[in-house]
Amino acid sequence: MKTTITKENNAVIFSLNGRLDSNSAPLFEQELHEFMTAPSAHLVFDCNKLDYISSAGLRVILNIAKAYKSGQFLFSTCAMQEHVQEVFEISGFDSFITIYPSVDASLAVLKNQQ
Repeated sequence: MKTTITKENNAVIFSLNGRLDSNSAPLFEQELHEFMTAPSAHLVFDCNKLDYISSAGLRVILNIAKAYKSGQFLFSTCAMQEHVQEVFEISGFDSFITIYPSVDASLAVLKNQQ
């Protein structure tokens, strides 16, 4: 999986491209280490080009959601392909992780939180 990181206002956007599975999840988790230990900005996962997510990928998402749960910054996902969103829905992740239709929609909500 390839990630592209951009910053906009007080948000860090990770654009995910490819497969988030048992091969890529450990490296992705390392990339997210600072966000898991000390969140210092809102975090958005742009899943527009995420083709597949496995249970290992869901575990990384769960860990980041837990890290952001009680802090001042928000975590959200957006722009999921239908089959990836279905995995989130079947696993129940959509009940505690906000999924927006686009990056712009996610950033608009974050802007209102500041």
